[in-house]
Amino acid sequence: MLRSKAASLYGWDILLRGTLWPGPNIGRSCASIIRGAAEAGHEIGLHAWDHHRWQMQINTMSSDTIRSELTKGKKMLEAIIGRPVTCSAVPGWRCTDTVLAEKERLGFAYNSDCRGNSIFYPLVNGTRLSQPQIPVTLPTYDELIGRNGINESTYNEHLLSLFRPDQANVLTIHAEAEGISCLPLFEDFFKKAQARGVIFLPLKDVVNGFPPLAKTAQIVRGQIPGREGWLSCQGPFI
Repeated sequence: MLRSKAASLYGWDILLRGTLWPGPNIGRSCASIIRGAAEAGHEIGLHAWDHHRWQMQINTMSSDTIRSELTKGKKMLEAIIGRPVTCSAVPGWRCTDTVLAEKERLGFAYNSDCRGNSIFYPLVNGTRLSQPQIPVTLPTYDELIGRNGINESTYNEHLLSLFRPDQANVLTIHAEAEGISCLPLFEDFFKKAQARGVIFLPLKDVVNGFPPLAKTAQIVRGQIPGREGWLSCQGPFI
């Protein structure tokens, strides 16, 4: 939090929501913004009904509670955008086998719930699930900035150096960072990436553009440099 200057990046109001006071229902307060993004052609997926609760309590949530959280979020999002929600990504990359089993009931075309390096089908209790996972392959702004000499002037070049031409490179950006306080930095990244031939696609096009997937792996707990606590990672292929 201190290294990434989270207070100035997100603002104290956002940092304290869900902790000292309840977070807002952004499906109600920001419905027009969400709808506008969908109408502009962006892919809209489910993140969470209660972001903070998910990150703090997912270890102890029952199947019924997880199902309720997913269903409430999916229904509200579908009501806002007027079409089915066909993808999802858990908060903080915190996913369990129970979460994967409950998502299997909801008809998602794919999910992005973990960190890894290639698209795969998750294996839960010996069963291969039908919804592929598209892992995030690249570090986020708050994981990189302020570490190993990386600052605002070197960040974009370092991030671009991590791209691999033989795989789908998946980057998570945050509206509060790349969309607001770091917008000029992100615009510079976008221009530099395009100049190097990087093509930007929604994840639905990434998964559809790959040959039939046969690779299977479990999702396991791990750690990522620059990020606190555990998160879900792609395990070895099985």
